[in-house]
Amino acid sequence: MTDTLPVPATTALPPAAPPPARPSATRWIVLAVALLAAGGAWLGWSAQQRLQQLESELVKRQEQSQDEAKEARLLAKQAQDNARDAVAKSALLETRLAEVTLQRGQLDDLVKTMSRSRDETLLVDVEANLRVAVRQATLTGSAEPLVSALQNADERLLRAQQPRLEPVRRAIAKDLDRLKSTRVADLSILAVRMDEAVRMVDDLPLLSEPSQHSDTANALAAAAASSPARASARKAAKSAANAASQAASSPDADPAWSDRVLDWSQKAGQTVWQEARSLVRLTRITQPEGMLIAPDQAFFLRENLKLRLLNARLGLLSRQTATANADIQSAQLAIKRYFDVQSRRTQALQRLLADIASQSPQTQLPRPDDTLAALATLSGGR
Repeated sequence: MTDTLPVPATTALPPAAPPPARPSATRWIVLAVALLAAGGAWLGWSAQQRLQQLESELVKRQEQSQDEAKEARLLAKQAQDNARDAVAKSALLETRLAEVTLQRGQLDDLVKTMSRSRDETLLVDVEANLRVAVRQATLTGSAEPLVSALQNADERLLRAQQPRLEPVRRAIAKDLDRLKSTRVADLSILAVRMDEAVRMVDDLPLLSEPSQHSDTANALAAAAASSPARASARKAAKSAANAASQAASSPDADPAWSDRVLDWSQKAGQTVWQEARSLVRLTRITQPEGMLIAPDQAFFLRENLKLRLLNARLGLLSRQTATANADIQSAQLAIKRYFDVQSRRTQALQRLLADIASQSPQTQLPRPDDTLAALATLSGGR
């Protein structure tokens, strides 16, 4: 069933007469419209093709941009990881750099300390060698170890070539000059002389026993020359000599008899003089305690004096000069108090002890005090 549209009323009019047709113009119009339609179709088709190309190109570019975005994200992640690693490495490098800087500072300080302590080590070594040399010189009694140590120290300081060490070299030169100019006594010779002094003690005459020694008897005889007995003996000898001379001067005297009388008178005078000397003896006593020594005490006195001299000898060998001198002085006082100082043996022993006492201070070697003081000053001023 079809719907019928109402026909308007105008359709009932008869059609108008068409104008006369122009076939050429219409044809051209139709042709133009056809051409326009074909051109529009072609333009539409080309536009469609171009649009499709653009869409495909956009799709490709979108896919490429997505790939690039993925790659960019991946690269960004890698860059982030690299940045994180770089930050970690930078922190590690900063830590290492700080450690290297600290180690460099410590190394610089160590180098400075070593360069500064090289001279100090040299000074300490020189001081130790000098002290060892002083001990060796004290034990051996020779200045050779000390001189050698000072010369060695001077050579080492010269090789160091440090201006601050010049005071030490000057002190070493001063100590060397003092050592070379010091006269050192030989301890072995002094010990032998002390042994000789000990041996001489047994031959010393005591004040209480002067008759046992001829030199003491001669001294006492000289002291007794001023006595009245000596004067009377001289008068008797003089009178005998005068009588002999008068008898020889008489004109009837025999020359041989006069000579015999003269000889007899001289012999008689000498006999009288000797008897007088043996009977009279004068002694000046300056030490009364020396005359009070009993014969049984003389042995202990001599042994005590020997022990005193042996102690002095031991003091010399052990470099104790003060103790040795004190023992020698004590022995000298004992000799003056108990023994005959007029005896040649006593005088010889006194001269020997005085000589030993004068030489005993020369057994002490001078210490290198100037050098040790210079070393202490430099070590303290480090």
